[in-house]
Amino acid sequence: MTFVITQNCCADAACVPVCPVDCIRPAPQSAESPAQSLYIDPASCVDCGACQEVCPVDAIYHEDELPPTQLPFLDINANYFKTHPLKMREFGSRPPKESVTPGSLRVAVVGAGPAACYAVSALARIGGAEINVFERLPSPFGLVRYGVAPDHQRTKGVVDTLKAGLSSPNVKCYFNVEIGRDLTHDELVQRHHAVIYAVGASGSRSLGIPGEEMDGCHAAADVVAWYNGHPDHIDEAIDLTGPRAVVIGNGNVALDVARVLTIGARALADTDIADPALERLAESGIEEVVVLGRRGIADASFSIGEFMALRQLVGVDVVIEGDLGRRPDDNSEGALKYDVAQEVMRESVTPGNKRIVMRFSTASVRIVGEQRVEGLEVTDGEVISAPMVVRAIGYRGNAIPGVPFDATRGIVPNNDGRVVGDDDAPAVGIYATGWIKRGPSGVIGTNRACAEETVTQLMSDHHEGLLKQPNMPTSGIDELLAARAVQVVTWRGWQAIDRAEKANGMSLARPRVKFVQVSDFLSAMTTS
Repeated sequence: MTFVITQNCCADAACVPVCPVDCIRPAPQSAESPAQSLYIDPASCVDCGACQEVCPVDAIYHEDELPPTQLPFLDINANYFKTHPLKMREFGSRPPKESVTPGSLRVAVVGAGPAACYAVSALARIGGAEINVFERLPSPFGLVRYGVAPDHQRTKGVVDTLKAGLSSPNVKCYFNVEIGRDLTHDELVQRHHAVIYAVGASGSRSLGIPGEEMDGCHAAADVVAWYNGHPDHIDEAIDLTGPRAVVIGNGNVALDVARVLTIGARALADTDIADPALERLAESGIEEVVVLGRRGIADASFSIGEFMALRQLVGVDVVIEGDLGRRPDDNSEGALKYDVAQEVMRESVTPGNKRIVMRFSTASVRIVGEQRVEGLEVTDGEVISAPMVVRAIGYRGNAIPGVPFDATRGIVPNNDGRVVGDDDAPAVGIYATGWIKRGPSGVIGTNRACAEETVTQLMSDHHEGLLKQPNMPTSGIDELLAARAVQVVTWRGWQAIDRAEKANGMSLARPRVKFVQVSDFLSAMTTS
């Protein structure tokens, strides 16, 4: 008997070190080759259930308890080990807990998304360390709250793991505080031995084709933030009146956008989708979403789990078009995507259903229209008529005032987390983790190994005496923010906001009703 890792896997890898027979792969990956999912070897599994107990998103099932929609993952787990035979673990267990002299290590972490939270958790285990967390939004958890699609509520369960560090007694939270606006980089450096930047990658890559500046062409990051209730994007002019939308890109975000635009408001009514987006989707005229990929399906960056999940959508058909490319012999996941696509192509469509059309080996040439988008011309000369085009071709980071930045790659330049300047010399005491460190790669759990690598570098520098002594006390932070009339949301304040959102959702049988205006967050904090 065996346990099975299914579609919802976040690659957090908490399950890897608890497995008594070391049969979960791949082990935590490097930044250059992040895993999208983990797998359990059925031939080695001893049926103990330790992995299931620690999974933060409830993605692990006993084979006898697999939901019908997840049954294919029994074979997917087994097939992974046919091409990746089980070997001894490549990564050791988490290092033992250490401590420092009180007052000798004060660390500022900028950001409160997954990468930041994993870094905070690693730092909070160090006895004597003091950690201050700064987040420009009044809410923590970043990508989990504002990036994960609302119909993936199980994935959002990883918050229970992320909040452990933020609630630690040696951690102080300063939410609704923006570095570069409310406090400067230099003001952090003056009060801390080290600063870790974990600000993510909220910018979007450009297509580089004519017409993408027109109304009706949106970055996927903006669309995702809109339907998830991000305060900066709640007023996005998303026009859903047309019958078709085109999504350019072949990653999980592209599939998320296509899925949200087709499943309809009724399917999302019991989620935490932002109310303004839910209201707009209820009036949507979209009947078809075309998802374009430049290469064959084996090269598509979406995960096999997200691809297979499209086939389970009620009232939505999946249609495959274009050249799939060749079936690879050396890429088990790519071969599986190819095989699933062949199955889909043999299926018939249902009259009256909405459609997600996945077209491969098709590049975008230009966006057609006068003042706003009317369609997209592709490589074969066809113009796909659509008043809405979404570019889902990747995220990029934005520069942080006072911190080195690689504008070409959209990251803070670094060596394994240690930030470096133009001359490749280390910026002493400055570190990075997450997407701002490595670029937008991997899934939520990929950030655990990434953050622990950065914290390991920081601790090495601390033990070697390389960190500079702060010349001001951290108590000055509160004084500065008070003098600048900044309304700080503390961890206790966030707990009050969290309770209010959940209470608002309870009567509607929803997990929560999100606040989408900063003023509403602050009001809930003070009135709860």
